[in-house]
Amino acid sequence: MRTLALFLYYVFARHLPTQPMPGWRLGYWLRGRLVRRIFRRCGEDVLIKHGAYFGSGSEIELGARSQLGHNARIDHDVVIGDDVLMGPDVVMMSAGHAYEDPSLPINRQGQTPRQPIRIGNDVWIGTRVVVLPGVHIGDGAVVGANAVVTKDVPPRSVVAGVPARVVRMRGESDLRRREPAYLRAAGGRSL
Repeated sequence: MRTLALFLYYVFARHLPTQPMPGWRLGYWLRGRLVRRIFRRCGEDVLIKHGAYFGSGSEIELGARSQLGHNARIDHDVVIGDDVLMGPDVVMMSAGHAYEDPSLPINRQGQTPRQPIRIGNDVWIGTRVVVLPGVHIGDGAVVGANAVVTKDVPPRSVVAGVPARVVRMRGESDLRRREPAYLRAAGGRSL
């Protein structure tokens, strides 16, 4: 059944539309049903959007009410918690290419050992984020669009940039960020 589910996913269901295109409900329903047979563990009410790629999916765990975004590429050994939002074109790679020996072409050096990626609960991963091997993203974190996550992300933190770094914590006031630059520079406060 698992092999049939993989076949149906990659040949047919992966290409069905996502909201608001006609047929989007069928796409969400069918992709959700298929990944339950493909993934190691899959929670209830998941959303798998158009074009998501996850190889064999045998080592992936996806929590309840979580989603894989449009054209997401999820490698082996990835555990995604509950209530995780994911923007389009997110990449999570749990291994890379070895390159240390300059006397040997990189394509002959094999790959680095797999390092699992762990995503906590209630996480928002923005558009085109890249998560590198071995990274753990804590509960309640937010990862800004186009970030490259090379290190663990603390719970409830907001990270952004290349490489991603903590820019603030969730719940902190962002009043200073909304002030005009000339007032911030002068230490003033807008009304």
